Amino acid sequence: MAYEITLLTTMAISVLFALSLNFISGFCGQISLGHAAFLGTGAYTSALLTKASVPFLLTLPLAAMTAALLGVLVGLTSLRVRHDFLAITTMGVAFLFVGIVRQQDFLGGEIGVSGIPPTGLGRVGFLILAISLAAAFAAFSLYVRRSWMGFVFKSIADNEDVARLLGIDVPRYKLAAFVVGTAVAGVAGALYAHHFRFLAPDSFGFIESVSVLAMVIVGGIGSVWGVAFAAAILSVLPLMFQFVNDFKLLLYSALLFAMMRFSPDGVAGLVRRFLVTGPRNRG
Repeated sequence: MAYEITLLTTMAISVLFALSLNFISGFCGQISLGHAAFLGTGAYTSALLTKASVPFLLTLPLAAMTAALLGVLVGLTSLRVRHDFLAITTMGVAFLFVGIVRQQDFLGGEIGVSGIPPTGLGRVGFLILAISLAAAFAAFSLYVRRSWMGFVFKSIADNEDVARLLGIDVPRYKLAAFVVGTAVAGVAGALYAHHFRFLAPDSFGFIESVSVLAMVIVGGIGSVWGVAFAAAILSVLPLMFQFVNDFKLLLYSALLFAMMRFSPDGVAGLVRRFLVTGPRNRG
C-alpha cells in the first residue's frame, strides 16, 4: 500500500506543478524553460524552514511567497522579451538557480539537503493534502479560463499587439499570470521536499524544466484536464520503468517533437477530434 501511496502522491505533486506552468504558458502564451527553478525555490524554502522548527503547513504560504517573489523578478524581465528570447531568458534562470544553490553551504551545496522533518500528517494525510491542492488549483484554472480574465489572457497569447490596441494592459496581466504560476510552483516544491525528504541541486535544473514542459505540451497546452492527465502519467513512468528514467530527457524530447509535429494541441486535441469524427466513422 505504501508504494501505491507514493505513486499517487508523486502524481498529485506533478499535476500541481504542470498546471502552474500551464497557467503561464497555456493561458498567457509565455513559454518558460526554467520553471523548475520556482519548484526548487519553494522546496528549499520549506525544507530549511521545517529544519528550523517551523510547522510544515506554515511553510506552504511562505514557499509560495518566496517563489512568487522570484517570479516577479523574472516576470519583470520577461516583459521586454518574447517567444524565443523569453524561452532563452527563462532557461538561464534554471541554470542560475542550480549554480547558486551549489555554491551556498547553507543550502546544502553540492551535497544537497537531507534529514527534512516529516510533516506530521502521515502518508495518507499528506496524499490527501497534495490531491486537494492539485484539485483546487485545477478548479481555479478552469474558473479563470472561463472568466473575463481568461479571455484577456487568450487575447494576449494570440496577439499581444492586437491586445494592446484593444486597451488591455498587457504587461500587467502577463506579470499576474507569471506570479500566480510561480507561486503555485513554490507550493508544489514544498510538497516535493517533504515527499522525497531530500533535495539535490540537479533535481531543479534544465531537465526538470523540459520534463514539465513536455507534460504541458503532451497534455495540450492550455487544457486543464489534458495537462493534468499527461502530468499524472508521465510523472510515474520513470518510477515504474527504469529504462524510462535512464533515457528520460531523450524520451520526453521525442514526445515533444511528436506532439508538435502530429498533434500540436496534445492529448486534449486528439480526444476532441475523436469525439467529433468518431461517430461519423462508425457510420
